[in-house]
Parts: sequence; structure tokens; C-alpha cells
Amino acid sequence: MIVRNLSLGIVLGDRVCRADTFHLRLLGLMFCPHLEPGQGLWLEPCSQVHTHFMRFPLDLLFLDPEGRVLRVLPHFPPWRISPRVAGARAVLQLPAVAAGETRPGDRLTTSG
Repeated sequence: MIVRNLSLGIVLGDRVCRADTFHLRLLGLMFCPHLEPGQGLWLEPCSQVHTHFMRFPLDLLFLDPEGRVLRVLPHFPPWRISPRVAGARAVLQLPAVAAGETRPGDRLTTSG
């Protein structure tokens, strides 16, 4: 799917996969060697993630049910557990620096 930041008028990812089952959310990006620009993972429902077994940092965007960014954790390192973000319904995981200027309050949409 394609994820756009409507507030900035930019595409954050054009090859973002959805993880919306327990099994897909549990595996997430574990054991993935890297993410290419444009790739990402949208986890839903989700308000906290881990980066165990990962080899690279991620930009994490925590979103409310309307797609508004509640919190941004740029360059989140491997082998960590994120804080739980109150009110988050989804987490978008992107390659580090892919979130760009995305800030809390920005609105994201998906298509495809």
C-alpha cells in the first residue's frame, strides 16, 4: 500500500505491507536484512513495538485511529522495546530517515 503524509504532501512509502494479524504483527520485520526506500510495515492494532532480531534502525510513527501521528521515534535502534503510546491504534515502521519532517499532529492516509 501507499502511505502519504497529507500534512506535508509527501509519500512516506509506496511499498508498505500491512500486518493486521497476531502472527504478522509478532514477526514484523524480524530477520529482515534491510528495508529499501519506499518499503515499510504498518502494524494494526498496535501501540508498542520491539526491534528484537533486527539489524538496522527504524523510524517509528505511532498513529491514532484517524491516522494522526501521536509520536515519532526516529532512528529507533535494534534490540529495544518502544514505549507504549497511549491512544495509538497503529505503528508505521519505516527505514531510518524515511519519516523525514513528519511530526506529531500530521495526518497519514493509506491507499492500495
